[in-house]
This record gives sequence, C-alpha cells and structure tokens, in this order.
Amino acid sequence: MLARRPYDLRHAAVSNWLNAGVAPPQVADWAGHSVHVLLRVYAERVSGQQDEAKRRILEATQPTDPRWLGVVSPGGGRCWVRTNVG
Repeated sequence: MLARRPYDLRHAAVSNWLNAGVAPPQVADWAGHSVHVLLRVYAERVSGQQDEAKRRILEATQPTDPRWLGVVSPGGGRCWVRTNVG
C-alpha cells in the first residue's frame, strides 16, 4: 500500500517540493493553494534549509568593492571594514 489516502501522496509531493527549495509561490500554484494556506499547512514540514538560507543571505550582502574586508565580530557575526587598499 503506497498511501492510506490519495491526499497523502499529494501532501508528500508538496512537502518534498518545499524541502527541495522550490519557491513557495510556485509550489502554491502547482498545489492549487494560496501562499497563505500553503505556509499555514506546510510550514512545520520544511526542514534542513537553514544553512542554505544563511549562505544566500551572506552572498547577497557581501560588498563587491574589494576595498571592503569581511571580519568576524566579537559576537560571532560578520561585519565589513573598509580598507585603504585599492
């Protein structure tokens, strides 16, 4: 038996799409949900994306000017310091 109800297969597919990193608006469209309903129902099912999200945020906030140097702050976060090089 693959699933108790046909809905179980749909639920598994939607959960897998979200965990694979597909954007919630796209998953909502494929599933026939609004984004609000999708996130209300499936938010607790999404896991394992924290490291990737942090990497994307760090990448998006890094300056492109080589005169800026990333340093680790005392609190463990990263901050940017302008150098005189260049």
